[in-house]
Amino acid sequence: MSKSDRLNKFLLQDRSARVISVQIEDLWCTAQTHQPTSTAVRSLLGELIAAATLLTANLKFDGSLLLQLQGNGVVKLIVVECREDMSLRATIKLNHEPLEGQAGLQALLNADGLGRFSVILNPPRDNPGRQPYQGIVPLTADSVAAVLEDYMRQSEQLDTRIWLAASEQRLGGLLLQRMPHDGGKSGASEDALAASWEHAKTLCDTVSSQELIEIDSETLLHRLFWETPVIGLESCNPTWRCGCDRTRVANMLRNLGKQEIDEIVAEQGQVEVTCEFCSTPYRFDAVDAAALFKSVSQEGTDQLQ
Repeated sequence: MSKSDRLNKFLLQDRSARVISVQIEDLWCTAQTHQPTSTAVRSLLGELIAAATLLTANLKFDGSLLLQLQGNGVVKLIVVECREDMSLRATIKLNHEPLEGQAGLQALLNADGLGRFSVILNPPRDNPGRQPYQGIVPLTADSVAAVLEDYMRQSEQLDTRIWLAASEQRLGGLLLQRMPHDGGKSGASEDALAASWEHAKTLCDTVSSQELIEIDSETLLHRLFWETPVIGLESCNPTWRCGCDRTRVANMLRNLGKQEIDEIVAEQGQVEVTCEFCSTPYRFDAVDAAALFKSVSQEGTDQLQ
């Protein structure tokens, strides 16, 4: 378990706001080994990974959260998935080779105005009856953080501020969300809670991108709120985990149908599938390919007996 990949979460004692901070190093190094990244695309991917961890920790639901960017510029598709256990995977598909140097969200994805940003909540695999939720986020802002702030205000109807930063070595993120009024249970008046929220925003606005990257999440929160009474909630270690395996790839090949698989084997001698998230190759020779459909045929025969 990496000490460099850490997420911390707490409430202000008056329950005016929730605060989540994350810093990621080892996971980010692993993610970059599997995906093509120029400086600009790398920054975009890194900010999405940091954002996915913050939102997953904030929403607290079963299943997985996906942040998906689609565009007709340099970037065709970026997907980041974060599961409830804080394990992540990510993939990038490009329309063409990226230019070196910095480029913003709009230039990379939305130069033609047709870019899309989707937030998808997938139910657990063992609960197929539940349907995924998909929210489409307008790509009107200039950064991932600003786009997600708009989404959170619309979907959660709570004021939310997000700060994200990415370098080649590390990712950092900070989320501050105003909590709904608790009806006086905290003992504070509405005016006092509003003032506390504004003070928390002011504190967090002082954080630089360099501090998000260089200062571990626990230390950063202590520096920001050392004079503010807080309630510690939890901490965890985000990890990289793809989740692909040979069984899932085999099921995907069965869905293509025996005729198509046989044609590929006849032409290439085998079927090779490379996971787009972790680059793991899965190879099925002629014997393996025949076994895919033999097992299905045998199951059907057994059911008739």
